[in-house]
Amino acid sequence: MIALRGAALSYGGRTLWRGLDLDVAPGEFLAVVGPNGSGKTSLLRVLLGLQRPSSGTVAVDGRRPRRGGAGIGYVPQHRAVPPHTPLRARDLVRLGVDGHRWGPGRPRRDVRRRVDAALADVGAAAFADVPLELLSGGELQRVRVAQALAAGPRVLLCDEPLASLDARYQRVVAGLVDRRRREHGTTVVFVTHDIDPVLPFADRLLDMGTTRVTEAPARAAAGARPCRSETV
Repeated sequence: MIALRGAALSYGGRTLWRGLDLDVAPGEFLAVVGPNGSGKTSLLRVLLGLQRPSSGTVAVDGRRPRRGGAGIGYVPQHRAVPPHTPLRARDLVRLGVDGHRWGPGRPRRDVRRRVDAALADVGAAAFADVPLELLSGGELQRVRVAQALAAGPRVLLCDEPLASLDARYQRVVAGLVDRRRREHGTTVVFVTHDIDPVLPFADRLLDMGTTRVTEAPARAAAGARPCRSETV
């Protein structure tokens, strides 16, 4: 589903990572960790088509990434909503369905059905019509997950969505992402600074500080099929 061959990324005279060979299978949950400045978010930007690698090749769902590519969902870091933002929870989720389209879109009834289904799937139906600025941090992240899932992505990229959340909501958000991949075979690349809430769900870990891929401890303890470690 995701394949990188000899990929490198540099800014000016600084190389963040190089020679990265990586395969992420359909339905796999890859957790990405590493120190600040090691290129975790930059890796997601490359997969989203927002940044071109300096060298090597990158393919997502069999094609080169491009901005706004279909089949890719994105969950950003948690951040506060500016005061007086004129959007409700359902409005934000709707942007995940047709916010990237110009001209005639899906019938309104179909869009509402998909929005309602996405909100229900993450347990956010009760505050679907609440303004974003009135939601708690955990509620807002549920809505952002719903927005990313509303279009039915085959690949879900998460950029530290647990940051600034308390421990309870960290587990909830990580669990929602894992449930999506188990029920729909969605490939997940999950960047996180705090690995503990993600370890129960991850299949493998990519440490951008050492550019090494290893099997997640929970998978190893469960006797999962061994995964080959990769160094770059």
